[in-house]
Amino acid sequence: MEISMKEPVKIEGWVEVIVRDKEGKIKYYIGPKKVEEEEDDPAPFLSSLPAKFQDFYWRKNIVTNVGLAAIIRLVFAGLTETKFGYIAIGTGTTAEAATDTALVAEIKRKTASVSQTTTSVSGDTALLSATFSSADGLTGTSNVSEAGIFNASTGGILLARKTFTAVPVNWDAGDSITINYYVQMSR
Repeated sequence: MEISMKEPVKIEGWVEVIVRDKEGKIKYYIGPKKVEEEEDDPAPFLSSLPAKFQDFYWRKNIVTNVGLAAIIRLVFAGLTETKFGYIAIGTGTTAEAATDTALVAEIKRKTASVSQTTTSVSGDTALLSATFSSADGLTGTSNVSEAGIFNASTGGILLARKTFTAVPVNWDAGDSITINYYVQMSR
């Protein structure tokens, strides 16, 4: 008698995007939380948007094929891989795909702060966060529309990628953009 036990495991990610002006006020927000919960002085146009509009952008990303293979190497004895700890931003608009190995038009990558948090089961989610500004050597303006997680400061393996509605960032005027990238493992 053959007994089959199947417990599907999923790896999903979500991206939160926050653009602030030089005063720290939110100019653009893409994410799951209502801005009123996070800021005393939200951008006026955000509070007038229906909650459904904000939820529309809180979509799952693509975990890449090379990212899945890297996870196997991270988990099992005898295999080795470099841990993921970098976030990159870009201006590419091509939809994400499992076969992606890089952002379409990367403009900057930096070390993320990484923490473990809970979404459904204790400790089931990693949160990678990075804020980009002119202090990172960015100048002029950019319409940021993609983000990804990597395991190296250049090159490396792309674990996950997400595109979103482009948000204008004026680096010279003191704007900054924060990417909070959540990756959850669930069953």
